[in-house]
This record gives sequence, C-alpha cells and structure tokens, in this order.
Amino acid sequence: MKASIHPQYFKAQVTCACGNRFTVSSTIEIIHVELCNKCHPFYTGEQRFVDAASRIQKFQAKQAAGKAYVPKKVKLAQKEKKPDQPQSLREMLANLK
Repeated sequence: MKASIHPQYFKAQVTCACGNRFTVSSTIEIIHVELCNKCHPFYTGEQRFVDAASRIQKFQAKQAAGKAYVPKKVKLAQKEKKPDQPQSLREMLANLK
C-alpha cells in the first residue's frame, strides 16, 4: 500500500438539531445533522412536516429565478434574426393567420 494517501479517521461527535448526540468514525471531527433516528418521522412513526432550513422557500426562490432565465439558443436566435431580411414563406403565412 502507498503511504500517506489514506485520510485520517477521527471519533466524530454527531449532533442532531433535536439535541441527540452520538459518536461515529469519520474524516471530520464534528458533524451537525438536521435529522437523526430519534427525531425522523420514519423512525418515530409521527406524521409531521419536516422543513429544516426553509427548503420550500429556497425552492420557490430558485423557481422564480429560473423564470427570468432565457436559454442561449433562444438568445442566439433573437440576435441572428435581423429585421432587414425578407421574411420566409412560412413567416408570411403565419402572419396572415
């Protein structure tokens, strides 16, 4: 085996948002998690909504930002289309309708 290519492992302290703490082996010394087996609805049997760190609001913000996005192909097509050029037969027929 090659020397000094393997990561260093620690006894990591995992802390959940509910306050539960436990120890695992990891390459990171301290780990913070949002859900653990003590508070996750699947393990507890509770029917509750888990919205940690405002995931819904973040998703809605991404959706709003995406509406303003115009793909590069559309931008290029708009740039290439010049008003000085004569219309194609398809464009003339479309304008009649």
